[in-house]
Amino acid sequence: MSWDLWGPLILCTFLAVVVLPDGREIHDGGPQFAEVFIIVWAGAAVVTLNSKLLGGNISFFQSVCVLGYCLLPGCLSLIVCRILLFFSHSTVAFIIRFLVSCLGFAWATFAAMMFLSDSQLQARRGLAVYPIFLFYLVISWLIVSNTS
Repeated sequence: MSWDLWGPLILCTFLAVVVLPDGREIHDGGPQFAEVFIIVWAGAAVVTLNSKLLGGNISFFQSVCVLGYCLLPGCLSLIVCRILLFFSHSTVAFIIRFLVSCLGFAWATFAAMMFLSDSQLQARRGLAVYPIFLFYLVISWLIVSNTS
């Protein structure tokens, strides 16, 4: 029972606050704090439930903890993307932001797969990895689509 949810909570809160619109446009269609927060925690719960239903030998909170700590690459790419947005809104800046988000996505997905794939049976690893891929893809999409 060695799971810790404080780090994932801090990373999720950071992600939700930084992705927020800057306040000048209240209804711009961008993600709000609660939306990002729910996407992260509900997504982690769905991925964890999938892992458990496939016969994984990892506890629910331990899996949520691993998925939460693997948000760090996404948070780092969000910082880089926000710095790039501060300087430029050009097409080149978007391409760089996209590549940085792809790097964060690949890092987060790889890290989560390394931790969680060992808890699955060999024949079911693909079924367990696919929701992890989708989870971090949505998070990365939130990061790259943030233009405020």
